[in-house]
Amino acid sequence: MTFRVAAGNLSTVTQRAKRIAVIPGDGIGKEVIPAALSVIRAALGTKAESAINFTEFDWSADRYLKDGITIPEGDAGFTKLARDFDAIFVGALGDPRVPTNIHAKEILLGMRFKMDLYANVRPVKLLHESLCPLKKVKTADVDFVVVRENTEGLYVDAGGVLKMGTLDEVATQEDLNTRKGVERVIRFAFDYARQHGRKKVLMCDKSNVMTFAGGLWQRVFKMVAGEYSGIQSSHMYVDALCMHMVRDPRQFDVIVTNNMFGDIITDLAAALQGGLGMAASGNIHPGRTSMFEPVHGSAPPFAGKNIANPIGAILTAAMMLEHVGFGTEAAKINAAVLSAVEQSMTTQDIGGTLGTKECGAWIAKQVS
Repeated sequence: MTFRVAAGNLSTVTQRAKRIAVIPGDGIGKEVIPAALSVIRAALGTKAESAINFTEFDWSADRYLKDGITIPEGDAGFTKLARDFDAIFVGALGDPRVPTNIHAKEILLGMRFKMDLYANVRPVKLLHESLCPLKKVKTADVDFVVVRENTEGLYVDAGGVLKMGTLDEVATQEDLNTRKGVERVIRFAFDYARQHGRKKVLMCDKSNVMTFAGGLWQRVFKMVAGEYSGIQSSHMYVDALCMHMVRDPRQFDVIVTNNMFGDIITDLAAALQGGLGMAASGNIHPGRTSMFEPVHGSAPPFAGKNIANPIGAILTAAMMLEHVGFGTEAAKINAAVLSAVEQSMTTQDIGGTLGTKECGAWIAKQVS
């Protein structure tokens, strides 16, 4: 199983233009996505127009407040994304004007669930020692990947409330784990390790308490691990993992876990690399249209102020480019981001003085 097309140089590989759906969304998404798109175009250079076609969608709080639509029905919604595009580039979703955030749930979670994007891949790589809150940590000490199951667990919205508003109120939330779902994401993690030259896969759960779900994960992990000689397998409970992640992140290589724990530990992991503004992710189903998004959220207090860090979106753009076959250009972008961090040509949250647009423009210039 692979989740990406083999990387190629546009000068030597003939291919049709890739089709990318762009959903800037809400808040700072409307600022960081344009910055990332400018970097993509700069990296592709004169081949940009023939290499990639971008189509923007207005799915957002603005659209929802205007006409009550979160996702267009039928052929204009997720069906169109899956059929007509090679990848989807999403900014951020969430707006205080929509207190329920129903649009964000139906767009983002809907995309993950209805398009079956079962593997959330989050690289965690420290680009400069000054960005890590831990003492005496070198850049090589923080370099691992979290693979989060993305379509099951506590996020399936199963459960209910009885006797709401009374002293006898009861709320239940069901944690759904299927053999199929667990096995495919664990296998994805081992395949990812093998394809990227990584030597260890650790499975994280809480099977000493969540015995039924944890038991399934334990059995399947042991079975799949036996098929991958040369890759070391291990296990940690999620609380122990959190402790070890801040005590000694060097020990981690690839981590695979369920939906809820993956959501939590990746935010902790992002802090090790400089914060959520540095964090990239892909939502992958091998062989299908996959979705890529920075993980920082819409950050309403920062929106429209030209202060949001665009690097998470730019690194996400590099992930997406590699996925659709532009490995050379992705590598150029990653190198330019590293230079920006090393030279403090960044936003204030990671020690620079530039605005969102200016940071994006500086990185774009390096790759052009």
